[in-house]
Parts: sequence; structure tokens; C-alpha cells
Amino acid sequence: MKTLQKTLMAVVAGSLLSMGAQAAGSYGNGYTGQPYVGAKVGQFDLDINNADDPTAYGVYAGYNFDPNFGLEAEYVGSDDADYRGGDIDAKSYGAYGTYRHAFADTGLYAKGKLGVARTEIEATNTDLGGFYNGEDNDTSLAGGVGLGYSVNPNFNVEAEYDMLGSDTDLMTVGANIKF
Repeated sequence: MKTLQKTLMAVVAGSLLSMGAQAAGSYGNGYTGQPYVGAKVGQFDLDINNADDPTAYGVYAGYNFDPNFGLEAEYVGSDDADYRGGDIDAKSYGAYGTYRHAFADTGLYAKGKLGVARTEIEATNTDLGGFYNGEDNDTSLAGGVGLGYSVNPNFNVEAEYDMLGSDTDLMTVGANIKF
């Protein structure tokens, strides 16, 4: 499937889900916590010479304990990118603590996250003359920063930059619904 088709399907699915979602609690004294799920699309930035960076697709889920602090887990995989006659594939699994800072009455918020991520990169190449060929699996400290916008109390859109290890970065845009 083409990248544009996958992106449109993710946006439509997120929009349909947000229409039926209902907020679990308010941000007042009666805050009871709030779970959310989302989808994202973007691009891996891999430190491998002569390789195209693969397009990334992912899902994530989290729980906000209060308006600022929460936990989040995500899975991001990629399509096969061209690697000098072969392919390169990347995956990442992460668990993070999150912090959000809302900018008063604008709907905008800044998001930071810190945790652990496992990144798996597999590359195949028909030309073995000095180019990367094989697997690289790494579990390390990971984190990210982003900006988000609350479209309504149940639906957010976010843009993030994540550092998944010494050789892998991830840039994504996504949407999530709260229930």
C-alpha cells in the first residue's frame, strides 16, 4: 500500500474513533485519570551509510494519572526502505514516563518522555563489499519531546522527535483519543 493511502486510513480511523470517545474525568479536583490510544506515522533516521530512511507507522497507548504526569507504551515499525539493492527494516518498542505542560487556554501543550526502548534494525544487501548487512538490536535509554494540540477534550494531535538510541532517531505526527 502506498504511504499516502496508509496515512489517510490512519487519519480517518483516528477521526472516527474520536467521535465516539468520551473523557473519563475533568482536570479539576475530581480528576480520576485518563487512558488514551493513538496512531502515528513518520520516519526513522538511521545511522547507516547509503541507506534510505524507512517510513514509520506506529500505535501507542497511555494513561494520564493527572493533567501533567503519565505512562506511555508504543510500537513503531517500518516499511522496507531501499538499501543499495536490498532492504532495511526497523522496529521499536518503548515504555516511557511522560510529562505534559499545557499553555493556558490555547489547547497547545508541550510533551516530554523518558524511558526505555528496544530498537531492532535488519538490513539485507546483495553487495557485501563493506556495507552494513545483518541485524542490530539495542535496548537503551530513550526519550523524546513534542508539541500537541487538544482539538477537543477527547482528541489530540501531536508531533514528536524521539531519540531511541545512539544510532536511531524517530520523527512522527500522530493523533490520540481519550476515553
